[in-house]
Amino acid sequence: MPSYTFRCRQDCVDFVEQHPIAAPPDTAACPECGDPARRMIGKPALGAGGSSQMRLQDATRASAESPDVVTNIPAGNRRATRVSTNPLHRKLPRP
Repeated sequence: MPSYTFRCRQDCVDFVEQHPIAAPPDTAACPECGDPARRMIGKPALGAGGSSQMRLQDATRASAESPDVVTNIPAGNRRATRVSTNPLHRKLPRP
């Protein structure tokens, strides 16, 4: 059931109520003063959920904003640099 945010005309605090999506009310009674409060346009809760896809998306977003700092080259399957045995290659400039 979706949540709707309502704002009172007085200086009351905004409040949230849940109503069926088929019949959302335009007004609701304010819990503080009892006056009618109007429904506000809210943002959708697109990122809500605990699925594996959402966890992957959150991890990807977090790594883009604050990537891990690497202090050394990770050990792995590094191939040895090939050295030429051609004597003419010895005369080439080295970087």
